[in-house]
Amino acid sequence: MVIVRYLLIGLLFFSAPAAMAQQPGRQVRVIMIGAHPDDCDIKGGGTAILFASMGHAVKFVSVTNGDAGHQSEGGGMLAKRRLEEAKEAGRRFGVEYDVLDNHDGELEPSLKIRLQIIRKIREWDADIVIAPRPNDYHPDHRYTGVLVQDAAYMVGVPNIAPDVSPLKKNPVFLYFQDHFRRPNPFRPDITVDISSVFEKKIHALDAHQSQFYEWLPWIGGYAQDVPGDAKERKTWLTNRYTRPISEEVRTSLEKYYGKQKSQAAKYTESFEICEYGTQPDETIIKTLFPMLGK
Repeated sequence: MVIVRYLLIGLLFFSAPAAMAQQPGRQVRVIMIGAHPDDCDIKGGGTAILFASMGHAVKFVSVTNGDAGHQSEGGGMLAKRRLEEAKEAGRRFGVEYDVLDNHDGELEPSLKIRLQIIRKIREWDADIVIAPRPNDYHPDHRYTGVLVQDAAYMVGVPNIAPDVSPLKKNPVFLYFQDHFRRPNPFRPDITVDISSVFEKKIHALDAHQSQFYEWLPWIGGYAQDVPGDAKERKTWLTNRYTRPISEEVRTSLEKYYGKQKSQAAKYTESFEICEYGTQPDETIIKTLFPMLGK
């Protein structure tokens, strides 16, 4: 009987969004979790703008404070600068933006930080949680993926982080798109056409001055290419983030938008369904992503 009881509890917890799918017009609550201030912006900013424009609630969380991400600045002053940039980007995206006070470049998948993640997901009452896959060139990215995976079941366990009420539903956990092939390539299960808001996304990325015009060009060896003029910088940034749409992504796009609309799309963001958390069917996906097909 005990085994049956736990099986029933698990079934209810992992299938809860199915009930939500029967509530058209309900506000969807999305939390995107990245390692650094600007990670969510790059990987999911266009989708966030679409959610927010439709009246849904989106929060970005940076697990570190970004205090190592610069060639000539660092420590508390850099962390303060990056927090200000993140808050401005959040205003431009139309989302809430939280930055946790963990050191950049030193992130580990510890219990302390796992509990921080669990609390953030619970406090937001998230329907969707999006984070990096745990295979990436940057250890902070990898460990952010591990931390969110480790939180995926625990968000519903009352005796873990008992100071915050556990979720009664298990969110749908997704991965941001990446280009890494080993040990397994990214799979575009959900693809959103962000062409209509791509210019707004670039405007929001532009808020991260320390990153897109200073640090990333310096570490990438293309600092000499960054224009001095503010308007020219946005054009340059647009070109930096304009990439061909792969055949796999185009196929995913066609599934939700049809052939004609998918062929017209210029900019997209894709997400892979994590095998932890609720496993959504197509009906739930379309309810959770109400911009699909539009």
